[in-house]
Amino acid sequence: QVQLVESGGGLVQAGDSLRLSCAASGRTFSSYDMGWFRQAPGKEREVVSAITSRGARKYYTDSGKGRFTISRENSKNTLYLQLNSLQLEDTDVYYCAARVRYGKRWYEVPNYGYWGQGTQVTVSS
Repeated sequence: QVQLVESGGGLVQAGDSLRLSCAASGRTFSSYDMGWFRQAPGKEREVVSAITSRGARKYYTDSGKGRFTISRENSKNTLYLQLNSLQLEDTDVYYCAARVRYGKRWYEVPNYGYWGQGTQVTVSS
């Protein structure tokens, strides 16, 4: 089991950047694949980016490639998501999560079972 707490969200102008952090409790963080997800009101939660336990593999959606960077520091039990060139459509609540199931497409929501409370990212023009 792991507890996750996101931080770093806020209100920014289009074109600006944010760095989201996810702090994990316990000694088991390094054993989990991790991901960042977003959810808008009335919409299903969807993946933004994901990273394997040692950082060897990373996943980005087409809209995130070239703008977003996922990383982790296992020694600090921390996951990051660097959000650059933010646009209005990036506005959402962003959640970090730990993978607990091993179905195909490792980055997809159903594989993740431990979730943080979310951090709000709001982009204005």
